[in-house]
Amino acid sequence: GRCRLLCKPSALAQHLVRSLGRSAALRGGRWLWPCWPRLQMLRQLLQPPEPEPAVARELLQLPDTGLVALDWLVGRRGARSGSGGGGPSSVLLLIPNAAGKVTGGLLQLGLRALERGFVPVIFNRRGHNGCPLTTPRLQPFGDPGDLREAVTYLRCRHPTASLLAVSEGSGSGLLLAYLGESGSSSRLAAAACISPIFRGRDWFEAGMPWLYEWPLLLHLKRGLSRYVGSLAEAVDVDRLLGSRSLRELEEALFCRTKSRPTSWEAYWERNEPLRDADEAAVPVLCLCSADDPVRGPPARSLPLELFRSSPYFFLLLTPRGGHCGFPRRGAGPCWGHEAVLEYFRAMAEFLRAEERRKGLPRPR
Repeated sequence: GRCRLLCKPSALAQHLVRSLGRSAALRGGRWLWPCWPRLQMLRQLLQPPEPEPAVARELLQLPDTGLVALDWLVGRRGARSGSGGGGPSSVLLLIPNAAGKVTGGLLQLGLRALERGFVPVIFNRRGHNGCPLTTPRLQPFGDPGDLREAVTYLRCRHPTASLLAVSEGSGSGLLLAYLGESGSSSRLAAAACISPIFRGRDWFEAGMPWLYEWPLLLHLKRGLSRYVGSLAEAVDVDRLLGSRSLRELEEALFCRTKSRPTSWEAYWERNEPLRDADEAAVPVLCLCSADDPVRGPPARSLPLELFRSSPYFFLLLTPRGGHCGFPRRGAGPCWGHEAVLEYFRAMAEFLRAEERRKGLPRPR
């Protein structure tokens, strides 16, 4: 469907071109309203999945006594549980957007993965999606410390399974920062980003369509209002709840703090998603559309040189799809989800072939 794969030539790139080219997911990826990506974006943000999946929640305590929540998808009928013994299935870590909004699209991806034999689990940051806030500290945009603890726990819980990760929208800033900081020690076999935000500071400063920004802003404020008492010792709560944009809220939470205030420039020096991209050592598929109204025009929002120079970054670019949408014509599932799952299947196939070719023993 006129998709293009931009990447550095390699054996893996050739394998992905063949696999994705044969996939039915990338054929017929047309959508009903090619001129209304903002309307499609609002539908994707607000529409719940049908039916809504059941989840089993685990709370993971961090070294500073903070908590993150892991929501294991157990299917429509509760037939599967992530709390069982670690089997050979691949564990798929799902990372919501930076506001912690678990969209219907992300849940549908988890259900599709569950049907394919994956073990899907959603990573919820401190204070997000009902996760208790036990410290007066939230997770900055590109600080992968909490995600690293969660990945370490998942590796211990499922020691024989392949560990994969997929992020949605602005949540990709966290995943990309983690891959860059961790390098070859990321413990992930592969990763994918759906409609990622590559340049965090530029994204906040450019502003977003109000159809997207206001629902997320209200979602964040509603969640933070539960913890006004504990946050009052760290931030100006009046400024926080009075924020009229995601940038103002980000500054109130992480720059204008009472104990360690910092500048907007210094904050992004530590939190830009691609600050250590050259160190990434895990294959990453980035699924993007040219008409994404949230990320912005491709010419200024896509780091094309990164995909041309790094053997680990792959850009699957489509002319239509909106932001995290990629719907099919009719009532079929999101073709972007099918493309991501096909990518993970192709990656596993390629790695098995490389092990056989090199005569490497499979890890016990």
